[in-house]
Amino acid sequence: MVNKTSFNTRVTILIAARNEAEIIHLTIGDILAQDYPRHLLEVIIVDDHSTDNTAAIIGSFADQGITLLKLNENQPLNSYKKKAITEAIQLSTGELMVATDADCRMNSKWISTIVTYYETENPVLISAPVTFFQEKSIFELMQTLEFSFLIGIGAAFIGNGRASTCNGANMAYRKDVFNEVGGFKGIDQLASGDDELLLQKVAVRYPGRIGFIKQTDAIVYTHAKPNLKEFMQQRKRWASKFTLYKDKKIVLVALIFWLFNISLLLNFFLGLFFADIFKLFLAQFLLKYFFEAIYLIPVTSFFKRSYLVSLLIITIPVHVVYLAYMGLIGSNKKYQWKGREVK
Repeated sequence: MVNKTSFNTRVTILIAARNEAEIIHLTIGDILAQDYPRHLLEVIIVDDHSTDNTAAIIGSFADQGITLLKLNENQPLNSYKKKAITEAIQLSTGELMVATDADCRMNSKWISTIVTYYETENPVLISAPVTFFQEKSIFELMQTLEFSFLIGIGAAFIGNGRASTCNGANMAYRKDVFNEVGGFKGIDQLASGDDELLLQKVAVRYPGRIGFIKQTDAIVYTHAKPNLKEFMQQRKRWASKFTLYKDKKIVLVALIFWLFNISLLLNFFLGLFFADIFKLFLAQFLLKYFFEAIYLIPVTSFFKRSYLVSLLIITIPVHVVYLAYMGLIGSNKKYQWKGREVK
């Protein structure tokens, strides 16, 4: 990527925050430390009916250029986060909207790296890397490995001209393009989907104009879930978006992948009674392990976490069971998100 010393793009950083009092000051601190020209940068943080002092913390940074916007809807919404982002975009003055979350961390070159890519490659939407950090258990490290797999899949699809997945903790898009595709209209029946479903709407209108930034300075860091309950709630939320994917070829690939894992699980149990089927299970398991290891080595190397691949031997069995379960109920169940029961 070309190193730029001057920029022309006015950027708006968008954050929807709900009950993030413990960490949001760190996120704001990282944003204020960006090396991007201040006269080309605005920050809008929307407080989504927080019940802690999140809004007060955001407000304390007003003299440093942080704009606080409060949601004040009295009637229940399908997606508070989409509403928050839409309100922020309407208020914004930037050309390029950069979305992240209120519990994320980033280095000082984050925005300048994104804008360098934007000004040199001319995409209309940009997906950028996200990873977990500061893990405190094997369970959290296993999540980091699996999340790296997902980020890599999204990057690979974009690199091959198809938009599948991205992460709302680190993405950017042109304001005029957001408005052109109708924003979140048509995908606002789900609480989540402010990232992947918007990506796919934009990809339909602008095929070949989606980009992924493979630069370490563009990485955004967040935290894995500390326990199984919170992890499953998060993954139900992610799975709920699947039925609205516009590219049915991607849906087909995901279905084949799910069926392979279902067959792996079934062959394990049948193999307890039939030796030949157990041999088939072992062949499937080794095949899955080999291909996933080959795939994950460069992905984890990019994140400078190559040692995580060693966890694959224990992650795969858990992942097979979890995928089978989520494929069956993930899109049909309500889940908890930010203290609300949503669907």
